[in-house]
Parts: sequence; C-alpha cells; structure tokens
Amino acid sequence: MQRLRGAGTVISRSLPVTQLRKKAFRSWAAVQDTFFSTKDIFETHKVVFTVGTSIASVATAWFGYTLRHVHESRVDQRLESIEKAMKSNHNLEHSEIRNIVNSGSIGIPSCIATAGTTLVVGYALGWRGGRWYANRKFRREQMKLLGQIKPKRWQLLRRVTTQDGYILSMQRIPVRKSGEASGNRIPVLLQHGLLMDGITWLLLPPDQSLAFLLADNGYEVWLGNTRGTKYSLGHTSLSPDDPAYWEWSWDELVAYDLPATFQYVHDQTGQKIHYVGHSLGTLVALGAFCKDQQLTRLRSAVLLSPIAYVGQIPSPLARAAAENFIAEALYKTDIREFNPKGKALVEVLKAVCSKPGVDCTHLLTAFTGKNCCLNSSIVDVFLDHEPQSTSTKNLVHISQMIRDGTVAMFDYNNKDENMQHYGQPNPPVYSMTSIPNDLPLFLSYGGADALSDVKDVKLLLASLKDHDGDKLVVQYRDDYAHADFVMGQTAKQDVYDPLMAFLKLQ
Repeated sequence: MQRLRGAGTVISRSLPVTQLRKKAFRSWAAVQDTFFSTKDIFETHKVVFTVGTSIASVATAWFGYTLRHVHESRVDQRLESIEKAMKSNHNLEHSEIRNIVNSGSIGIPSCIATAGTTLVVGYALGWRGGRWYANRKFRREQMKLLGQIKPKRWQLLRRVTTQDGYILSMQRIPVRKSGEASGNRIPVLLQHGLLMDGITWLLLPPDQSLAFLLADNGYEVWLGNTRGTKYSLGHTSLSPDDPAYWEWSWDELVAYDLPATFQYVHDQTGQKIHYVGHSLGTLVALGAFCKDQQLTRLRSAVLLSPIAYVGQIPSPLARAAAENFIAEALYKTDIREFNPKGKALVEVLKAVCSKPGVDCTHLLTAFTGKNCCLNSSIVDVFLDHEPQSTSTKNLVHISQMIRDGTVAMFDYNNKDENMQHYGQPNPPVYSMTSIPNDLPLFLSYGGADALSDVKDVKLLLASLKDHDGDKLVVQYRDDYAHADFVMGQTAKQDVYDPLMAFLKLQ
C-alpha cells in the first residue's frame, strides 16, 4: 500500500516534497499518455492522417519540381545568351555549343532521388502533423473530462434538474475510439461513491478506465455526479453557501437524484439502461430497487463494493467516527457541508486519528482497507481531484446505519419529527428482500475491503437467496479493497472484463 499523507503538521511539512513529486509524476504520466495515446488516436483518425500525409507529399513534390523548373528555365536563358555570344565571336553552330556547354538532363537516378526525398519529407511532415493533432485532441478531451477546461455544452455536459431543485451535471461519452457515432448504442450509467464524483471512472489510463472501455465496446456511457460535488453545485433557488442546500442524506439521492438521471438518460437514448454503481452508488440503487423504482427503465445492475448493511464495517476511521458521533457533533455546530479539505474537518480528522486503534499513518488504508493494486501515480491523480464534499446529514445517516446495523431511512431521533416525515414513529426500512428476483445483478466485492465488509455483503446476499440463479452473478476478489474496484491497475482483467461479459448477456 502506498504511503499517503498524514494529518496536521505532517501535511504542511511534506507539502513541498509532495508537490515536487506530483509534478514529476504528472510529467512522466504526460510522456506515457503521449506515447500510448498517439498510437490509438493515430489509428482512430486514419483518414485525417492519410489526407494530411498526402497533401504534405503533393505540396512538397510540387514545390520541389517548381524550383527545378525555374532553375532549368534560367539555365536555358543563360545558354541562349552564351550561344549568341559564341556565334558572333567564333562562328560555332548550335550543336557544337551544346557539346561545349551541356545543361545536363534529368536522369533516372536523379528522378528516383527526388521522388524518394519528396516521399520521405512528405510522410514526415504528415506524420508529425498527425501526431501533433492526435496529442492535442487527446489532451483536450482528457482535460474536458477532468474539468480542467470548460467543454461546449453540446459536447459533454448535460444539466439535469431534480424535483427538489438540485441541478446535476452529467458527462456523456458518445463515441467510441474508432470515432463511430453513437447510433443505437445501449446506454450505461456509471454512479460514483461517497466523497467522490464522476471523475472516479476516468482516473485510470484510457485503456484501463471502465468508462472508456465501455465506450470502446459499443456502449453509450453516462457519468453521474451527485448533488454537492463540484459538477453538481447548482440549485434553482439555493446556493451552496446556504445551510438549507445541504439538508439531505442518501434518502434524497434515492428519491430525487437517481430518478432524474435515469429519466434523462432514458429520454435521450430511448433505451433501457445498464447501471454500474460503486460504494454509495450501489446503496442508492439498492434503495430504489427494493422500492420498485426505476425498474421499468433498467436493463441490469452492476454493484462494485456493494454497500447495504454496514453494521460490521471494519474501517477503523469510519467506525471511530460513527461510535463517537462525530458527524452529529458537526451537524449540531451548524457545519452542514462536509468538506474533507476544509480546515474544520482537518481538526476533526486529527481528533479521530488520536483514538485508540485508529492509525492514520496510511490514511486511505485506514478508511478503505489495504488496497492491493494501486500505484502511487494514480493516488496522486486521485488526490488532485478528490475527495469531494457531501452533506454532514448524509454522514449522520451512514453513522446511524453503522451503529444500528440496519438499512433504514434517516432517523430524526424524535418520534414527532419521524411522524412528520414518515407517518410513523420509526424510520421505514429498506427491505433488500423486496428486490425483484428476476433483475439481472452482478456483484463484485473484496476480502480486504474495510467499507464493504465480507460479512455485511453476505447479509445482503442472504437477502437475495431467492434470486433467480441465472440472474445473479457474484464475484469475490480476496485481495481487493474498496478503491481497487475503480482505481486498481489490474481492475480491467480482474473485474471489468467479466463485468462486460455479463452486460453482453443482458
């Protein structure tokens, strides 16, 4: 497991070194990106490069032969003047003068040399121009997807407004590597986990990223971004600076965000959707499915690091926060936005890390478990873009689930408030046994996962014991932890290839 940043003063002391290391990794990553992406995009844009090479070759040949023609014309003019002078002075005939001063002829060797030079120069110009075009196009598309430059709306960003007024952004990958238009391609909706956003699916290189792999295999890919993340901070009447903006938990993601995104993708494509969720993205989906929601628009569901029951969660960081009511304390002090990069949260993190049994030396490990397959460069890329904000109320809700071991709606810890919201004194339960038995499901979980614990996943699987045998695929990776499923360098062969084989059968 890679060494990660600690909390408090250690972070500030190591910042310059970390920044230098980041720059080095970025530089090397840029070199790798240029090398590997050029090959793929060169093949993708064969027509552009062929035309460019041809034009460069023709232009070079035309220029070369034009110069030669001008040169020969001048030589002929010079010879004529010499001929006139020698005739008048020495009475020599034209044939004798040509023997004395021969302008030369265009021989076969010179033609071959000229043609070869033209082809080499033309191909070099065309190839170099094509490589420049490929690199520029690839880097611009990557920067658009990573949010480093603002894309044109019609190209990538789609705005979706929920019934409670939140404006969500979705990214769409409409064409495959070959440049083929979307046509009648089946849509796949990718939904990220807690403290992350749609960039989750783009952190790996293009030949390993699930989003790009799906697009290259003929799917129309849509990336969801839940409310409160940097791509989905809009609201019809509220600002993220308003405390009311952050008054939601994952109940609202089930009730509003997921229906809005499903409806939008379905309306845009006219087809049922494959859903792929990770972490919290699986919890939101399960919450909707057990309430018989979104099923008419759903083709199948893939759940990576599935979260439902979390009563046995082994993550020392998550459990210490839940058992010490950290989220509740933040909520009572009117901190409605949980920003992991904020100063207040750094102090809270220091307090949690000081608890017995909590080792924050390896912060990502303390939270997600010991990931087997991350490299240091991908962790640095992750830290450039994540973690994202969520609502403190959302963390209160998850803390309740950890302490109670149930999958229920938000508990206001007040019977009157619960009655006001639910019409009953206790929060309603999300019954996992209510998920339709004929819904195609692919579940993949890991033995080292500290958030989606094996025992908790087995509780979920027990709820699905009556599921149709040919509709449920369960994959277990003993060495995988929580982040390996979206950032692991071996995830393509270990998880994504079986995942795509499952999708093709649905």
